[in-house]
Amino acid sequence: MVPTMESLCTGHSTNSNLSRRQLLNRFGYGLGGMALGGLLGGDAGAATGPTLGMHHAPKAKRVIFLFQAGGPSHLDLLDPKPTLIERHGEQLPDSVRGKQRLTGMSGNQSLLPLVGSPYKFSRHGESGMEMSELLPHTAKIADDICVVRSMYSEAINHGPAVTFMQTGSQIPGRPSMGAWLQYGLGSPNSNLPGFMVLVSKNGGGQPLVSRLWGAGFLPSKHQGVRLRAGADPVLYLNNPDGVSRDSRRGVLDALKELHEIQFEGTPDAEIQSRIAQYEMAYQMQASVPEATDMSGEPDHIHELYGEDSRDPGTFAANCLLARRMAERGVPFIQLYHQGWDHHGGLPGGITNRCKQTDQASAALVMDLKQRGLLDDTLVIWGGEFGRTNYCQGKLSKNFGRDHHPRCFSLWMAGGGVKGGHVHGETCEFGYNVANGGVHVHDLHATILHLLGVDHERLTYRFQGRRFRLTDVHGHVEKGILA
Repeated sequence: MVPTMESLCTGHSTNSNLSRRQLLNRFGYGLGGMALGGLLGGDAGAATGPTLGMHHAPKAKRVIFLFQAGGPSHLDLLDPKPTLIERHGEQLPDSVRGKQRLTGMSGNQSLLPLVGSPYKFSRHGESGMEMSELLPHTAKIADDICVVRSMYSEAINHGPAVTFMQTGSQIPGRPSMGAWLQYGLGSPNSNLPGFMVLVSKNGGGQPLVSRLWGAGFLPSKHQGVRLRAGADPVLYLNNPDGVSRDSRRGVLDALKELHEIQFEGTPDAEIQSRIAQYEMAYQMQASVPEATDMSGEPDHIHELYGEDSRDPGTFAANCLLARRMAERGVPFIQLYHQGWDHHGGLPGGITNRCKQTDQASAALVMDLKQRGLLDDTLVIWGGEFGRTNYCQGKLSKNFGRDHHPRCFSLWMAGGGVKGGHVHGETCEFGYNVANGGVHVHDLHATILHLLGVDHERLTYRFQGRRFRLTDVHGHVEKGILA
């Protein structure tokens, strides 16, 4: 019932249950809401929009992204360049570099000497895919993976580049890829979050911050939940001493009633997100300990992933956990492994990082395949950019490579991509994309497509504009689709 002017002036509401303060609050909120809705074009209601669902039949039901933070050298792992070996020590030709900018770490060098990879490349599998000797285990799954050698980005430094790969924008504040998928598709498992994050312990290198798996302007219930090594995989999840599960249930039920009353008076979508997060936390008190308990994994599985898989928090252990999350229906599982930023000491550094990641990455693909999960699980391995074909600093056996966004490599497996396939090509110097270029926006569009989502239709209205993961760019790279 609309209040009369008399009731507003006297403070006597036509609804006897409303006090004068409540009435003014609601009336003021209504006027403010109408004004805000007019200014923002309906933004106020965007956060309460329903899950969007799929736009076409999906090839993948879930994603496991094995993110190698720091920028692995494509020239020493996945993209062989005999020309660099032949011209080792020569100056990078101006015709190859053109007017491309360099970082401040090598831009002032008087010489940019080319560096051929010291590692042998050989062909593997029926596909004959060429791969570095640093990746003997990945070589075993050559016929299951699609190597994209023609990735490129505009971001030349770690912060913007990692943010770009994770959120589709170099500027912090946008929702992460996992949050977008959680918002668009939801999760089939009501006992576990739809977006789980695992960070290798003792990584070092460039820092990783929680906004990389944040929800940005989406409702906060879509942000990633990080699992940590140790007795408490999720901080503050367990009940305090003396509080039983029944007591916690009663508290949450009472809290939900209070939040619903609050939402009735102030319809803020974050109140609903808070209700959902409390409920999910309650469910996780039982589901997370079960999902993270690897004591039942047989010895042959630990042998497959490597002995490090018995050590919680290692990359190998996190890969095994990722498989367990995939089995339990978690749609987006994000792993981070740091330490690939080899400005100097590359031979020792990259060898060490490959020893930490190669076996477990390949084992994850093998394990998913033998369980019948690879066909509908998209596994991605790669970093935020590549490395230069020239040496940073003076040329020596202990050389390093600077950041290089103009071309880099990653690989994908399962989930509707071509196995045993190499997509795209870089120039003979490994400095520019020669054909089949795949931009970061294109990668995101393709991932969404494989999950049954049209990247142009997965949008969220915020501050008067409809945003999407791919911004106003991107196309589905059909050349990598099976």
